[in-house]
Amino acid sequence: MTVAKPKVCSLFAGIGGIDLAFAQAGFEIVWANEIDKDACKTYRHNFPDTILSECDIRKIKASSIPDFNILTAGFPCQSFSVCGNKKGFEDERGNLFFEIMRFADEKKLEVIFLENVANLTEHDNGRTFNRIHNELSERNYYIRYIIADACNYGIPQHRTRTYIVAFKDFDMCNKFKFPEEQPLKKHIFDVIDRSIRADDKYYLDEKSVQYQKMKAAITDKNQIYRFSDYGIQKSNDGISFTLKANMGTWYNRVPIIKDNFGMRTITPKECLALQGFPATFDFPDIPIKSMYKQCGNTVVEPVIKRIATQLMLVIGDFFDNN
Repeated sequence: MTVAKPKVCSLFAGIGGIDLAFAQAGFEIVWANEIDKDACKTYRHNFPDTILSECDIRKIKASSIPDFNILTAGFPCQSFSVCGNKKGFEDERGNLFFEIMRFADEKKLEVIFLENVANLTEHDNGRTFNRIHNELSERNYYIRYIIADACNYGIPQHRTRTYIVAFKDFDMCNKFKFPEEQPLKKHIFDVIDRSIRADDKYYLDEKSVQYQKMKAAITDKNQIYRFSDYGIQKSNDGISFTLKANMGTWYNRVPIIKDNFGMRTITPKECLALQGFPATFDFPDIPIKSMYKQCGNTVVEPVIKRIATQLMLVIGDFFDNN
């Protein structure tokens, strides 16, 4: 019997970027977990019908979760990122990967989908990725993975990530193919509308030093800019640089554009647009710094949707949803 909607359990769900992608591909998200309180508010705002457990994953018994077919996890990446401390499994956050393995052991999962930074494969001279690969292989999973930049899949942002899909069934793994790259047809200002005036709070004060520095730096109004550790960073070819979670820590790291009304930071909704989220996805009443942090922590939704769509194609008769 062909499954209409295989069931998904989402760990480290964040605001639900992976969940949205899988739902749009035809999966049913039956349960999710996230520890960040503001991210949970955003998740519930957009997924009112999904059970969301707001707590430390280490305190959850897998046996207490509704049955599901597929586990997804965008597990914490700071331990592996070139922008983080790169401690890997020596960092408590890196060790949270083994919570995923605990769920796999207890629930006897058929498919696992993982997302992390591109540096995951290179961290510690490849030993970190080998450990992840071995942990899955020792549980008799067959593995496919890809390192993909969002701009090669139709999204005007350089955001390179590692995507891993692990299967218990060899035939399913053999049939699965990652989506092919596609030409980039949209650029930054096909996503951000400069003709619409933003709220006054986003515009730089013309008397500020920040304004004067950025005014001198903006030589191409078709690019996006931001202050960085190395001065002012500028995008190239109308493709945004990677949006980072530190936008929520240092407000001056939020990208800046020149629109029809002045120079301003891009809004949280525009950040989501550069991550490929639909306009219907919105934030509840939470601090703006949390919105920016969430935007930098989430995923490029259309890339994962295409992967999930490919996964749906190979599932066929493997699962029975009854």
